[in-house]
Amino acid sequence: MKENNETSKKNSNTKRKKWQKKLYIKQDYPDDYVDETFLIEMQKNVNVRIYDYWSVVTESIAVTQHFSSILIFVAVFLKLYKDEITESILLWFSILGLLLGSLLWDRIVSREKKTEPLVLKMGMLRSVANFALILYFLSPVLRTLTVDTSTDTIIALAVVFFLLNLGFHDYGTNNLTKISSIGSISVNAAVLACVLLASRLSSNNAVYALLVYALLWFALFPLLRRLLIAVSTKSSIILTIILAVGGTVLFLSISKAVSLVHFSITFIITFVSPLWFLWIQRYKNEIHGPWDEATPIVHH
Repeated sequence: MKENNETSKKNSNTKRKKWQKKLYIKQDYPDDYVDETFLIEMQKNVNVRIYDYWSVVTESIAVTQHFSSILIFVAVFLKLYKDEITESILLWFSILGLLLGSLLWDRIVSREKKTEPLVLKMGMLRSVANFALILYFLSPVLRTLTVDTSTDTIIALAVVFFLLNLGFHDYGTNNLTKISSIGSISVNAAVLACVLLASRLSSNNAVYALLVYALLWFALFPLLRRLLIAVSTKSSIILTIILAVGGTVLFLSISKAVSLVHFSITFIITFVSPLWFLWIQRYKNEIHGPWDEATPIVHH
């Protein structure tokens, strides 16, 4: 009897066709069956990019630049609030920065041909002029916007909005002339923070000067920084040093503790965080195999 059973099992196994990795055919195998070749196609970390330390440091400068720019803006606000600088100086500095930045943009794009020029088309300058005109008439309203709100509440809200600006800022270089949907959240958060801080100033002209400076600093200056990162690593490194040193020096006369914190955070972001990133890369374990969704091959 045993011999008959064994021979019948062998005959039934030999009658079964070879298993095929096809979904819509009926086979003599259970739905969860896999054969011995299942793990042969398994691949690990196929799409993982291998980094070196200095390349990660270079890519971190976008975060360092934006963090330092926020601290510089806060320092400028505090100096304007304490009457250490006048609104006319800040306004002329903003106009000069706009012209120099636009000329630098056009020189870079005319050489690299990565995007459209700004000054030649004058579209950007007209937009900035329109916004500046609107801000001039809105300055009295914005100055009295939070008259019934305590200064502590204004500072707390401004800190929250600046953190949102830092967290949602578009640090990529894929689009050099437009603000992404995530980046727009960052810009809107910065605008709200600037309006809140401007409402603490004592004159309409000071509010107007600060908001014009904020418009250029948080809407246009990031585009120029992004362009420099895309076309010249050396120029971006120089700009990063200028912003980091500038933020630290500006806060020396305001708060040495904040100046030290700014220097420490920029150092950690630029030099310590890449080490941590490279350390956690060893635990990257991305697995690909026959269980993944099929990628269609489209012939054009």
